[in-house]
Amino acid sequence: MSLISLKNSSETEVTVLSNRFIDNFMPRANGEFVKVYIYLLRVVSAAPSSFNLEDMADRLLCTDRDISRALKYWEAEKLISLTYTADQQLSGITLLEPGDAGQLESSVSSEGAFSGGTASAFASAVGTDSVSAASGSATSAQTNANATSRLTPDRVKELKQNEEVSQLLYITEQYLCKTLTPTEIQKILYFYDELKMSADLIEYLVEYCVSRGRKSIRYIETVALAWFSDGVTTVEMAREASSRFSRDYYTILKAMGISGRNPVENEISYIDTWRKTYGFDLELIQEACSRTVLTTGQPSFQYADKILSGWKKKNVHTLEDIRLLDAEHKKRQLEKSVSHRKQPAKQPQANNRFNNFHQRDYDFAEYEKRLLNNQ
Repeated sequence: MSLISLKNSSETEVTVLSNRFIDNFMPRANGEFVKVYIYLLRVVSAAPSSFNLEDMADRLLCTDRDISRALKYWEAEKLISLTYTADQQLSGITLLEPGDAGQLESSVSSEGAFSGGTASAFASAVGTDSVSAASGSATSAQTNANATSRLTPDRVKELKQNEEVSQLLYITEQYLCKTLTPTEIQKILYFYDELKMSADLIEYLVEYCVSRGRKSIRYIETVALAWFSDGVTTVEMAREASSRFSRDYYTILKAMGISGRNPVENEISYIDTWRKTYGFDLELIQEACSRTVLTTGQPSFQYADKILSGWKKKNVHTLEDIRLLDAEHKKRQLEKSVSHRKQPAKQPQANNRFNNFHQRDYDFAEYEKRLLNNQ
Protein backbone atom coordinates (compact mmCIF):
# COMPACT_ATOMS: atom_id res chain seq x y z
CA MET A 1 0.00 0.00 0.00
CA SER A 2 1.42 3.40 -1.00
CA LEU A 3 1.98 6.13 1.54
CA ILE A 4 -0.46 9.04 1.80
CA SER A 5 0.88 12.54 2.12
CA LEU A 6 -0.86 14.93 4.52
CA LYS A 7 -0.50 18.67 4.01
CA ASN A 8 -1.73 21.68 5.92
CA SER A 9 -2.28 24.86 3.94
CA SER A 10 -3.19 27.04 6.90
CA GLU A 11 -0.67 29.22 8.66
CA THR A 12 -2.48 29.65 11.95
CA GLU A 13 -0.71 30.11 15.27
CA VAL A 14 -0.17 27.04 17.42
CA THR A 15 0.13 26.40 21.16
CA VAL A 16 2.66 23.74 22.13
CA LEU A 17 1.57 21.38 24.91
CA SER A 18 4.35 19.33 26.48
CA ASN A 19 4.09 15.54 26.38
CA ARG A 20 5.31 15.50 29.97
CA PHE A 21 2.26 17.52 30.93
CA ILE A 22 -0.07 15.16 29.04
CA ASP A 23 1.52 12.04 30.51
CA ASN A 24 2.25 13.08 34.08
CA PHE A 25 0.00 15.99 35.06
CA MET A 26 -3.16 16.03 32.96
CA PRO A 27 -4.60 12.59 33.95
CA ARG A 28 -4.94 13.44 37.64
CA ALA A 29 -5.92 17.10 37.29
CA ASN A 30 -9.39 18.56 37.31
CA GLY A 31 -10.64 19.34 33.80
CA GLU A 32 -11.23 23.00 34.67
CA PHE A 33 -7.63 23.30 35.89
CA VAL A 34 -6.35 21.84 32.63
CA LYS A 35 -8.33 24.45 30.69
CA VAL A 36 -6.72 27.24 32.70
CA TYR A 37 -3.20 25.88 32.14
CA ILE A 38 -3.69 25.48 28.39
CA TYR A 39 -5.13 28.98 28.19
CA LEU A 40 -2.05 30.34 29.96
CA LEU A 41 0.09 28.69 27.28
CA ARG A 42 -2.13 30.27 24.65
CA VAL A 43 -1.74 33.71 26.24
CA VAL A 44 2.03 33.33 26.32
CA SER A 45 2.20 32.43 22.63
CA ALA A 46 0.00 35.39 21.68
CA ALA A 47 1.91 37.91 23.85
CA PRO A 48 -1.19 40.02 24.68
CA SER A 49 -1.05 43.67 25.57
CA SER A 50 -3.53 43.20 28.40
CA PHE A 51 -4.52 40.26 30.55
CA ASN A 52 -7.04 39.94 33.37
CA LEU A 53 -9.01 37.39 35.30
CA GLU A 54 -12.42 38.42 33.96
CA ASP A 55 -11.43 37.83 30.34
CA MET A 56 -10.11 34.39 31.18
CA ALA A 57 -13.26 33.53 33.12
CA ASP A 58 -15.48 34.66 30.26
CA ARG A 59 -13.51 32.72 27.67
CA LEU A 60 -13.39 29.53 29.71
CA LEU A 61 -17.00 29.81 30.95
CA CYS A 62 -16.03 29.57 34.61
CA THR A 63 -15.80 31.81 37.65
CA ASP A 64 -12.95 33.95 38.98
CA ARG A 65 -12.67 31.65 41.98
CA ASP A 66 -12.28 28.61 39.71
CA ILE A 67 -9.30 30.29 38.04
CA SER A 68 -7.80 31.22 41.41
CA ARG A 69 -8.08 27.60 42.54
CA ALA A 70 -6.50 26.42 39.29
CA LEU A 71 -3.56 28.80 39.72
CA LYS A 72 -3.03 27.56 43.27
CA TYR A 73 -3.20 23.96 42.07
CA TRP A 74 -0.64 24.39 39.28
CA GLU A 75 1.63 26.28 41.66
CA ALA A 76 1.50 23.30 44.03
CA GLU A 77 2.30 21.03 41.06
CA LYS A 78 5.36 23.21 40.31
CA LEU A 79 4.14 24.07 36.81
CA ILE A 80 3.75 27.78 37.48
CA SER A 81 5.27 30.26 39.88
CA LEU A 82 3.16 33.04 41.40
CA THR A 83 4.62 36.26 42.75
CA TYR A 84 2.79 38.71 45.00
CA THR A 85 3.10 42.32 46.07
CA ALA A 86 3.64 43.40 49.67
CA ASP A 87 -0.14 43.53 50.22
CA GLN A 88 -0.55 39.97 48.87
CA GLN A 89 -1.90 40.88 45.45
CA LEU A 90 -0.87 38.67 42.56
CA SER A 91 1.70 40.51 40.47
CA GLY A 92 3.19 37.90 38.16
CA ILE A 93 2.91 34.39 36.73
CA THR A 94 5.84 32.37 35.45
CA LEU A 95 5.25 29.17 33.49
CA LEU A 96 7.71 26.43 34.42
CA GLU A 97 8.85 23.54 32.26
CA PRO A 98 6.94 20.36 33.23
CA GLY A 99 9.24 17.95 35.02
CA ASP A 100 11.91 20.61 35.64
CA ALA A 101 10.34 23.05 38.05
CA GLY A 102 13.61 24.53 39.24
CA GLN A 103 14.81 25.66 35.83
CA LEU A 104 13.40 29.15 35.55
CA GLU A 105 15.63 29.99 32.61
CA SER A 106 13.81 27.60 30.24
CA SER A 107 12.42 28.94 27.00
CA VAL A 108 8.86 28.66 28.24
CA SER A 109 9.50 30.47 31.50
CA SER A 110 11.46 33.26 29.85
CA GLU A 111 8.48 34.04 27.67
CA GLY A 112 5.87 33.22 30.30
CA ALA A 113 6.58 35.86 32.93
CA PHE A 114 3.88 38.49 32.98
CA SER A 115 5.19 41.84 34.13
CA GLY A 116 4.58 45.56 33.83
CA GLY A 117 1.07 46.51 32.69
CA THR A 118 0.10 42.88 32.11
CA ALA A 119 0.96 41.84 35.65
CA SER A 120 -0.73 44.84 37.22
CA ALA A 121 -3.89 44.25 35.19
CA PHE A 122 -3.97 40.63 36.31
CA ALA A 123 -3.21 41.58 39.91
CA SER A 124 -6.01 44.13 39.99
CA ALA A 125 -8.39 41.54 38.58
CA VAL A 126 -7.44 38.86 41.09
CA GLY A 127 -7.07 41.13 44.12
CA THR A 128 -6.37 40.15 47.68
CA ASP A 129 -9.89 38.85 48.27
CA SER A 130 -9.75 36.42 45.38
CA VAL A 131 -6.35 35.15 46.40
CA SER A 132 -7.55 34.73 49.97
CA ALA A 133 -10.70 32.99 48.74
CA ALA A 134 -8.60 30.63 46.71
CA SER A 135 -6.47 29.87 49.74
CA GLY A 136 -9.62 29.29 51.79
CA SER A 137 -11.07 26.99 49.18
CA ALA A 138 -7.85 25.03 49.05
CA THR A 139 -7.86 24.72 52.83
CA SER A 140 -11.50 23.60 52.98
CA ALA A 141 -10.88 21.03 50.30
CA GLN A 142 -7.76 19.71 52.02
CA THR A 143 -9.72 17.31 54.25
CA ASN A 144 -11.28 15.50 51.32
CA ALA A 145 -7.98 15.54 49.45
CA ASN A 146 -6.23 13.94 52.40
CA ALA A 147 -8.94 11.32 52.68
CA THR A 148 -8.69 10.20 49.08
CA SER A 149 -4.90 10.44 49.14
CA ARG A 150 -4.84 7.35 51.37
CA LEU A 151 -5.53 5.31 48.26
CA THR A 152 -2.10 4.55 46.87
CA PRO A 153 -1.65 3.92 43.14
CA ASP A 154 -1.11 0.24 43.88
CA ARG A 155 -4.32 0.08 45.89
CA VAL A 156 -6.25 1.86 43.12
CA LYS A 157 -4.87 -0.59 40.58
CA GLU A 158 -5.82 -3.51 42.82
CA LEU A 159 -9.36 -2.23 43.31
CA LYS A 160 -9.89 -1.62 39.60
CA GLN A 161 -9.03 -5.26 38.97
CA ASN A 162 -11.88 -6.26 41.28
CA GLU A 163 -14.81 -7.35 39.12
CA GLU A 164 -17.39 -5.80 41.46
CA VAL A 165 -15.54 -2.46 41.46
CA SER A 166 -15.05 -2.58 37.70
CA GLN A 167 -18.78 -3.12 37.23
CA LEU A 168 -19.54 -0.29 39.67
CA LEU A 169 -17.35 2.15 37.73
CA TYR A 170 -19.03 1.13 34.48
CA ILE A 171 -22.52 1.65 35.94
CA THR A 172 -21.47 5.04 37.32
CA GLU A 173 -20.31 6.11 33.87
CA GLN A 174 -23.69 5.08 32.45
CA TYR A 175 -25.55 7.17 35.03
CA LEU A 176 -23.30 10.21 34.54
CA CYS A 177 -23.24 9.76 30.73
CA LYS A 178 -19.49 10.36 30.62
CA THR A 179 -16.13 8.71 31.08
CA LEU A 180 -14.96 9.05 34.68
CA THR A 181 -11.93 11.21 35.31
CA PRO A 182 -9.12 9.93 37.56
CA THR A 183 -10.39 12.21 40.34
CA GLU A 184 -13.93 10.83 40.05
CA ILE A 185 -12.61 7.27 40.08
CA GLN A 186 -10.63 8.09 43.23
CA LYS A 187 -13.80 9.37 44.89
CA ILE A 188 -15.83 6.27 44.02
CA LEU A 189 -13.03 4.01 45.24
CA TYR A 190 -12.81 6.09 48.41
CA PHE A 191 -16.50 5.42 49.11
CA TYR A 192 -15.91 1.73 48.55
CA ASP A 193 -12.60 1.21 50.33
CA GLU A 194 -12.49 3.87 53.06
CA LEU A 195 -16.16 4.50 53.88
CA LYS A 196 -16.86 0.78 53.49
CA MET A 197 -19.93 1.37 51.33
CA SER A 198 -21.16 -1.61 49.37
CA ALA A 199 -21.25 -1.50 45.59
CA ASP A 200 -25.06 -1.58 45.70
CA LEU A 201 -25.17 1.38 48.09
CA ILE A 202 -22.78 3.42 45.93
CA GLU A 203 -24.84 2.59 42.84
CA TYR A 204 -27.99 3.79 44.61
CA LEU A 205 -26.07 6.89 45.76
CA VAL A 206 -25.24 7.84 42.19
CA GLU A 207 -28.77 7.02 41.02
CA TYR A 208 -30.25 9.14 43.80
CA CYS A 209 -28.12 12.17 42.95
CA VAL A 210 -28.66 11.89 39.19
CA SER A 211 -32.43 11.59 39.66
CA ARG A 212 -32.31 15.03 41.29
CA GLY A 213 -30.34 16.53 38.43
CA ARG A 214 -27.02 16.54 40.30
CA LYS A 215 -24.15 14.84 38.45
CA SER A 216 -21.28 16.66 40.13
CA ILE A 217 -18.87 14.39 42.00
CA ARG A 218 -18.72 17.02 44.75
CA TYR A 219 -22.47 16.75 45.32
CA ILE A 220 -22.28 12.96 45.25
CA GLU A 221 -19.46 13.05 47.79
CA THR A 222 -21.43 15.41 50.05
CA VAL A 223 -24.39 13.02 50.11
CA ALA A 224 -22.07 10.04 50.67
CA LEU A 225 -20.41 11.69 53.66
CA ALA A 226 -23.81 12.66 55.08
CA TRP A 227 -25.02 9.07 54.81
CA PHE A 228 -21.80 7.84 56.38
CA SER A 229 -22.16 10.23 59.35
CA ASP A 230 -25.81 9.16 59.77
CA GLY A 231 -24.85 5.49 59.85
CA VAL A 232 -26.50 4.57 56.55
CA THR A 233 -25.00 1.23 55.51
CA THR A 234 -27.61 -0.40 53.27
CA VAL A 235 -29.70 0.55 50.27
CA GLU A 236 -32.86 0.12 52.34
CA MET A 237 -31.64 2.61 54.96
CA ALA A 238 -30.61 5.07 52.25
CA ARG A 239 -33.93 4.69 50.47
CA GLU A 240 -35.83 5.25 53.71
CA ALA A 241 -33.77 8.33 54.54
CA SER A 242 -34.16 9.82 51.06
CA SER A 243 -37.88 9.05 50.87
CA ARG A 244 -38.45 10.59 54.29
CA PHE A 245 -36.56 13.67 53.16
CA SER A 246 -38.63 13.94 50.00
CA ARG A 247 -41.94 13.18 51.69
CA ASP A 248 -41.54 15.84 54.38
CA TYR A 249 -40.36 18.54 52.01
CA TYR A 250 -43.04 17.90 49.43
CA THR A 251 -45.74 17.69 52.13
CA ILE A 252 -44.80 21.17 53.33
CA LEU A 253 -44.72 22.49 49.76
CA LYS A 254 -48.21 21.07 49.24
CA ALA A 255 -49.43 22.78 52.42
CA MET A 256 -48.15 26.03 50.91
CA GLY A 257 -50.10 25.33 47.73
CA ILE A 258 -46.95 24.57 45.73
CA SER A 259 -46.82 21.54 43.46
CA GLY A 260 -45.05 20.30 40.36
CA ARG A 261 -41.51 21.32 41.35
CA ASN A 262 -38.70 20.58 43.79
CA PRO A 263 -37.97 22.77 46.83
CA VAL A 264 -35.39 25.48 46.20
CA GLU A 265 -32.43 26.22 48.47
CA ASN A 266 -34.13 29.03 50.37
CA GLU A 267 -37.20 26.88 51.06
CA ILE A 268 -35.05 23.96 52.18
CA SER A 269 -33.25 26.28 54.59
CA TYR A 270 -36.53 27.40 56.15
CA ILE A 271 -37.85 23.83 56.41
CA ASP A 272 -34.62 22.61 58.01
CA THR A 273 -34.89 25.43 60.56
CA TRP A 274 -38.47 24.53 61.41
CA ARG A 275 -37.71 20.82 61.69
CA LYS A 276 -34.26 20.81 63.28
CA THR A 277 -33.82 24.13 65.06
CA TYR A 278 -37.38 24.73 66.22
CA GLY A 279 -38.10 21.00 66.56
CA PHE A 280 -41.67 21.21 65.24
CA ASP A 281 -43.64 18.22 64.04
CA LEU A 282 -44.89 18.10 60.49
CA GLU A 283 -48.51 18.80 61.51
CA LEU A 284 -47.56 22.05 63.22
CA ILE A 285 -45.62 23.22 60.17
CA GLN A 286 -48.58 22.33 57.94
CA GLU A 287 -50.88 24.35 60.21
CA ALA A 288 -48.58 27.37 59.96
CA CYS A 289 -48.43 27.03 56.16
CA SER A 290 -52.23 26.82 55.93
CA ARG A 291 -52.64 29.95 58.03
CA THR A 292 -50.04 31.71 55.88
CA VAL A 293 -51.94 31.02 52.66
CA LEU A 294 -55.30 31.98 54.25
CA THR A 295 -53.89 35.27 55.56
CA THR A 296 -51.70 36.38 52.67
CA GLY A 297 -53.42 34.59 49.79
CA GLN A 298 -50.10 33.24 48.56
CA PRO A 299 -47.23 31.01 49.72
CA SER A 300 -44.75 32.87 51.91
CA PHE A 301 -42.06 31.01 53.81
CA GLN A 302 -41.02 34.24 55.52
CA TYR A 303 -44.54 34.80 56.89
CA ALA A 304 -44.78 31.16 58.00
CA ASP A 305 -41.44 31.52 59.76
CA LYS A 306 -42.82 34.46 61.77
CA ILE A 307 -45.74 32.29 62.87
CA LEU A 308 -43.53 29.36 63.83
CA SER A 309 -40.92 31.49 65.59
CA GLY A 310 -43.76 33.03 67.64
CA TRP A 311 -45.01 29.57 68.56
CA LYS A 312 -41.47 28.58 69.50
CA LYS A 313 -41.21 31.53 71.92
CA LYS A 314 -44.54 30.53 73.49
CA ASN A 315 -43.47 26.89 73.90
CA VAL A 316 -46.07 25.48 71.53
CA HIS A 317 -45.64 21.74 70.96
CA THR A 318 -49.04 20.42 69.85
CA LEU A 319 -52.13 21.48 67.94
CA GLU A 320 -53.93 21.66 71.30
CA ASP A 321 -51.45 24.32 72.41
CA ILE A 322 -52.32 26.29 69.28
CA ARG A 323 -56.05 26.02 70.01
CA LEU A 324 -55.46 27.34 73.53
CA LEU A 325 -53.51 30.28 72.13
CA ASP A 326 -56.30 30.99 69.66
CA ALA A 327 -58.88 30.90 72.46
CA GLU A 328 -56.85 33.32 74.57
CA HIS A 329 -56.43 35.63 71.60
CA LYS A 330 -60.19 35.64 70.89
CA LYS A 331 -60.89 36.34 74.56
CA ARG A 332 -58.59 39.34 74.58
CA GLN A 333 -60.13 40.64 71.38
CA LEU A 334 -63.64 40.27 72.87
CA GLU A 335 -62.69 42.08 76.08
CA LYS A 336 -61.15 44.85 74.07
CA SER A 337 -64.25 45.17 71.93
CA VAL A 338 -66.55 45.33 75.00
CA SER A 339 -64.40 47.99 76.68
CA HIS A 340 -64.59 50.13 73.55
CA ARG A 341 -68.40 49.88 73.51
CA LYS A 342 -68.73 51.06 77.16
CA GLN A 343 -66.76 54.21 76.52
CA PRO A 344 -69.00 57.20 75.52
CA ALA A 345 -68.65 58.16 71.97
CA LYS A 346 -66.93 61.49 71.49
CA GLN A 347 -68.44 63.98 69.11
CA PRO A 348 -66.08 64.64 66.28
CA GLN A 349 -64.89 68.20 66.16
CA ALA A 350 -64.39 69.96 62.92
CA ASN A 351 -60.82 71.03 62.50
CA ASN A 352 -60.84 74.14 60.33
CA ARG A 353 -60.09 77.85 60.68
CA PHE A 354 -63.63 78.69 61.80
CA ASN A 355 -63.49 76.29 64.74
CA ASN A 356 -59.91 76.96 65.71
CA PHE A 357 -60.95 78.71 68.98
CA HIS A 358 -62.98 77.99 72.13
CA GLN A 359 -66.61 77.29 71.15
CA ARG A 360 -69.49 78.81 73.12
CA ASP A 361 -72.51 76.69 74.01
CA TYR A 362 -75.73 78.53 73.09
CA ASP A 363 -79.25 77.20 73.70
CA PHE A 364 -80.98 78.75 70.72
CA ALA A 365 -84.40 77.30 71.72
CA GLU A 366 -84.19 79.13 75.06
CA TYR A 367 -83.16 82.37 73.36
CA GLU A 368 -86.07 82.06 70.95
CA LYS A 369 -88.54 81.57 73.84
CA ARG A 370 -87.24 84.66 75.63
CA LEU A 371 -87.45 86.69 72.51
CA LEU A 372 -91.10 85.74 71.98
CA ASN A 373 -92.03 86.53 75.59
CA ASN A 374 -90.54 90.00 75.31
CA GLN A 375 -92.74 90.92 72.39
